[in-house]
Amino acid sequence: MSTTTRRNCTRALTSVGALLFASTALIVSAPTANAYAEQTPSVTSGPIIGPTAATSTATAPAPPPPPTFGERVLSIVSSRRGSPYVYGAAGPHRFDCSGLTMWTFARLHRGLPHSSSAQYGRTKHIRASDRRPGDLVFFHDGGGIYHVGIYAGHNQIWHAPYPGTNVRLERLWTSAVYYGRVR
Repeated sequence: MSTTTRRNCTRALTSVGALLFASTALIVSAPTANAYAEQTPSVTSGPIIGPTAATSTATAPAPPPPPTFGERVLSIVSSRRGSPYVYGAAGPHRFDCSGLTMWTFARLHRGLPHSSSAQYGRTKHIRASDRRPGDLVFFHDGGGIYHVGIYAGHNQIWHAPYPGTNVRLERLWTSAVYYGRVR
């Protein structure tokens, strides 16, 4: 390589190095958008290269909202899936229909009597169009209430049906129902 070529290459590299140094100095000394970071003394000595927590624009995702009352009801009652129906039983491993609703709401500090018709008397009566998951569904035959379950949404209920069956999620099979909300 000739002396002239070597001299030109050296000058070019020196110029590139100077540009690179100047660019780095501009980036490091650029003001931050975070006023708190500007007021806080630095614990490092020398320039900080790369992103820092003070200048990061990424935000942590918001925590999920707490579960609604109805979601808590459904979580509790669904934990009893498969428990056998036993007349007069109120949990925690065996249930009749009103025993299941009584036990579920007791976990949420809501007292209900152990009778489907008495539970109907202790709820706020609501229209079918206003029902929400976690509301009670009362079955009637025109003469009185004979069964209760917990509305799960999408026209389904959790209930303890009758002797020989287990607690289960099932599609509503009749329109002869009333709805009640536990206060």
